[in-house]
Amino acid sequence: MGTIRRKLLLNALKVFDLGLMLFAFGFATLVVTHAAHASLEDVLAMRVKIQNFVIFSGMLFCWHMIFSMCGMYASHRLSSRRDEILDLAKAITICTVVMFFAHLAFRILLLNPKFLIAFWASAMLAAVISRVLMRLLLAQVRLHGRNLRDMLIVGTNARGIQFANKIKANPALGYRIVGFVDYDQPELEEFKNSGFKRVTDFGGLPGFLRRNVVDEVAIALPMRSMHSEASNVAALCEEQGILIRFASTLFDIKISRRRVEEVVEGDSFITHYTGSHEGWPVVIKRLIDIVCSAVLLILLAPVLIVAAILIKLTSPGPMIFVQQRLGLNKRHFGIYKFRTMVLDAEKRMKEIEHLNEVSGPVFKIKNDPRITPVGKFLRKTSIDELPQLLNVFKGDMSLVGPRPLPIRDYEGFSEDWQRRRFSIRPGITCLWQIGGRSSISFEKWMELDLQYIDKWSLWLDLEILVKTIPAVLRGSGAA
Repeated sequence: MGTIRRKLLLNALKVFDLGLMLFAFGFATLVVTHAAHASLEDVLAMRVKIQNFVIFSGMLFCWHMIFSMCGMYASHRLSSRRDEILDLAKAITICTVVMFFAHLAFRILLLNPKFLIAFWASAMLAAVISRVLMRLLLAQVRLHGRNLRDMLIVGTNARGIQFANKIKANPALGYRIVGFVDYDQPELEEFKNSGFKRVTDFGGLPGFLRRNVVDEVAIALPMRSMHSEASNVAALCEEQGILIRFASTLFDIKISRRRVEEVVEGDSFITHYTGSHEGWPVVIKRLIDIVCSAVLLILLAPVLIVAAILIKLTSPGPMIFVQQRLGLNKRHFGIYKFRTMVLDAEKRMKEIEHLNEVSGPVFKIKNDPRITPVGKFLRKTSIDELPQLLNVFKGDMSLVGPRPLPIRDYEGFSEDWQRRRFSIRPGITCLWQIGGRSSISFEKWMELDLQYIDKWSLWLDLEILVKTIPAVLRGSGAA
């Protein structure tokens, strides 16, 4: 496909996406006005103020920028349908959040929660359907020999052959394997039996690129022994403006995800990570933490005051218990909890260690003799955890995340894989909280934390928060 034609189609896609968002906006408007018993004629008869027009124009611009930043206009030829839908969900969610802040900043009554839910749902449905249909259409076009890209693979080793076979097995991707580049190695029986052909060696590659159509070059060389060859091929492709791809699985890392980023000016690195460390979803998560913790601290102030008074009247000592815990990447911070034990509880730990009812390094007793009568009620209702909203507001913790562990418990860890739970910010609630809390074994607890890290999304956070409420009301597994 020519460059001009590709740009035209890309611009058409951008206009189409804005059209979908306008459709969702109109649909949400109808939902809200219908609920308010207003007719369509009433809505159309409303006068449009210049200020509203400017705000709406700014919103259109924000939608376009958000879709671009979320990679919706990058090539999704090699990405899965799931990844593209996740990118769509991310973009539309951010757009919805921007509208919510516009509602708060400019007091736009139309953009109420009911409108935002209808907008998100309709935009998501329309966008997913359109992208799926677009993929099916492009797949049919490519299967008929149109919109193809010619790929040259550098490296006749097992990795290169495996990659070529995957490309060949998915003709809907629209790739045509031109051939392989490597030294002449007669002993490579696997490549001889693969059915692919070696079109040139490294010395003849510059001439081959000059004479033939090559859209992309995939480098599958072993970097340790053939770094200079790979570097020369990359430089040659860069010089001629040919797209370069190379495997990011150089170190056989299986769990972590990866991205390419410019760490310092002029130096790009492949970054491997688990969970989510940056990007719009993380920014939104932090904004939600700040707003929700502040609102909850205000709304629950009467409960906090009553709990503090009861502790002070029934037991000598401070109302708030501050304990050192391990946070993001094992940073130490002081966690705030209502004191539920007697004043010398820490000193009496060794006396009752033999009563521990939980496996692993953590310490839990259902009927801990150090707990005060008021403390037992506070623990049963999870009111003792409410001061941690201050930790959330400060940034030590999040609303959702693996529970922060005391230093003593961490020192008892025996497996390094368990320490991956510290790769994200700890939280007040997580999968462990809604799955049984103290009744779950330590091994299962750690597995649930890693499951949360690997599958993290804003929707998973929302699901956990919703399920935490009945778990707390039931007092399931509380100790």
